[in-house]
Amino acid sequence: MSQQNSQGTGLQENVAGLLCYVLGWVTGIVFLILEPNRKFVKFHAVQSIIVFGAVTVVDLIFIWVPVVSWIIGVLALILWVFLMYQAYQGKMYKLPIAGVYAEKIASGATGSSNPPAAPPANPPAAPPAPPANPQ
Repeated sequence: MSQQNSQGTGLQENVAGLLCYVLGWVTGIVFLILEPNRKFVKFHAVQSIIVFGAVTVVDLIFIWVPVVSWIIGVLALILWVFLMYQAYQGKMYKLPIAGVYAEKIASGATGSSNPPAAPPANPPAAPPAPPANPQ
């Protein structure tokens, strides 16, 4: 992984990737806007948005169940530190679901996994020539 400076922020890619996770989905959105052309940073920004957006939603659902909410918070903290470490090491660590989507978005792939339709093997034949006039 090259440690080139980013065009948008002037940060090295590994530092920008780490910062995508600092405030969860919020910094993911910020870096997605600031670094739209850096695949490494864009990957970590999108993965941060998906993962910590989902964690926020699940935590809001279980906010009234203190034990569950606490467990979610501890697991999110561990995941947060792990993902920041992986980004700082220059790795594009893909989580099972979020990482797949993040990689597709970062590489600019469209939502369709079907290849474009191939042209027909045999193009239609030209219409037959009119018969010669026998005289």
